[in-house]
Amino acid sequence: MADSPLRMRPEIAALPAYRQGRQAVADGYKLSSNENPFGPLVEIVEAVARAEVNRYPDATGPALRAKLGERFGVGAQEVHLGAGSVALLSQFLLAVCEPGSEVVYAWRSFEAYPGLVTVAGGTSVQVPLGPGARHDLDAMADAVTDGTRAVIVCTPNNPTGPIVWSAEFERFMTRIPSDVLVLLDEAYFEFVRDPEAVDGSTLIGRYPNLVLLRTFSKAWGLAGLRLGYAVGPEHILDAARAVAIPLSVTGQAQLAGLVALDHEDLLLDRVADIVVTRSRLVEGLRALGFDVPDAQGNFVWLALGGATAAADDVFHEHGVVVRAFPGDGIRISIGEQESVDRVLEGAALLR
Repeated sequence: MADSPLRMRPEIAALPAYRQGRQAVADGYKLSSNENPFGPLVEIVEAVARAEVNRYPDATGPALRAKLGERFGVGAQEVHLGAGSVALLSQFLLAVCEPGSEVVYAWRSFEAYPGLVTVAGGTSVQVPLGPGARHDLDAMADAVTDGTRAVIVCTPNNPTGPIVWSAEFERFMTRIPSDVLVLLDEAYFEFVRDPEAVDGSTLIGRYPNLVLLRTFSKAWGLAGLRLGYAVGPEHILDAARAVAIPLSVTGQAQLAGLVALDHEDLLLDRVADIVVTRSRLVEGLRALGFDVPDAQGNFVWLALGGATAAADDVFHEHGVVVRAFPGDGIRISIGEQESVDRVLEGAALLR
């Protein structure tokens, strides 16, 4: 078939589509998407069933924003909902970028960042990770220029796992001009156990250019409903609201989020179980000789370089679906407790 004469933005035509991880295998474990292995609470299922799917939801999600505002000590207008935190990232980048605008972020980090920047018309400035697969915040601050419009800090960093420390983040913020948006992506915050980790909730109101991003997809187990939120200055959130796709946060997601917050203790008990499983997996991999970075999310990272594709196949043959980043490494999500032995069996064959 001849190429279509349709004219497209060349950078979009060259942009690869987001590639979802391999799906589950029979009698195996899907550990490719950082999903919560626990099923939904009965109360959440019942709430979702009550939603009026023949009606549009309230576009602003006032009840959930009010509840989150109380949680973070801000007004509802300082909370913005999105269809997952990745949708919010897209909105903020669309709001601040113009052709040629620079967006600084660490690399490797969340794989959606490059595409989101390109779609927004910006240019990615990728700063290599430092020792221990951690953000090099000094180098990131050095990379900021007059053309920079946004900086993204992912902590814990997906896919490598380490966090950004509170003290270093505050030093970093003193170096970032107040007209440059800083997006603190804390999608995995609830899994963090390092007491020195930055906590965006303690920084609200201290920096006029800082926006905190979190999600219900991971710790709260609502990945299939797509629900995230941003907390920050109202005028910045208003800019994101202006470019958001209308009605993109469903009524089901809003109801589920409200119920999840009401059952926080139970859901965070599940997170504690996942952290225990994470420790067991990290210890097992290190005992096999793997150099596993500090894992503070619900995943671990194996930097395998050129052996990544072959390792992906080995895990798949052992009934474990992992997320491979060709040429770099493999991210293994923390799943059911029973999955650990299967992962370690596959990993042992790679030594």
